Amino acid sequence: MSLAAVRRFADVVQRDDDDDIELDVAALLIGAWDYRDLDVAGYRRTLDDIAAQAAAAIDAGASAAGDQPRAPARALAKTLFGELGFRGNAADYYDPRNSFLAAVLDRRLGIPITLSVLYVEIARRVGVAARGVGFPGHFLVRVDGGPDPVILDAFAGGAELDRAALGSLHARFAGSDARFDDAALAPAPKRQILIRMLHNLHGIYGRAGDLFRSLEVLEHLAVLDPSNLDIDRELDRLRGQTRRLN
Repeated sequence: MSLAAVRRFADVVQRDDDDDIELDVAALLIGAWDYRDLDVAGYRRTLDDIAAQAAAAIDAGASAAGDQPRAPARALAKTLFGELGFRGNAADYYDPRNSFLAAVLDRRLGIPITLSVLYVEIARRVGVAARGVGFPGHFLVRVDGGPDPVILDAFAGGAELDRAALGSLHARFAGSDARFDDAALAPAPKRQILIRMLHNLHGIYGRAGDLFRSLEVLEHLAVLDPSNLDIDRELDRLRGQTRRLN
């Protein structure tokens, strides 16, 4: 485990104000343990280049559209999931690379949360008011700016979800008896997005029996959620196991 990597992550996410966290940088640092020399600045330039392409598409449709915020939301989705070919990795959903924003940019494959983070970070660069939504079992994107938010499924190519589709998705993951209301569509704080990304990875590495990468994930989680006693206990357990293997 690299303590330097954990400190680098801490420098990005330990902010009093959630809005001050650079989500793109923090998401790029998740999975840095699999990158010998992770070029964060280079990947941010890639995000900037994608944003320039999306901005051109949004501007091209602006005069004919006038449908805010749907028109720019759709233009951005078309750029990412149509022209550039980013898509959900349904064939190998639990490949840990799907949870690394750097790998998503390299492979153009991801899972709902990383594809949503990609959408949100491009949206931020082009002035589209998009936020992540910590929907039960399936991360989503909301775009504000009109009378009602537009809810998109980045894993499904940026498909727009109406109330009926959202209700069905909620029942699928939360259970048919669970109540679906607007609270399920609230914007997720950046810290919670990062915690969810890391919890996903912890489950993946745990199922694979990868103790060392599980430890990496937990060290990063402890930075984000330092008062979580469950994380502390699991860290102590894994540290003991890995010491016995060395």
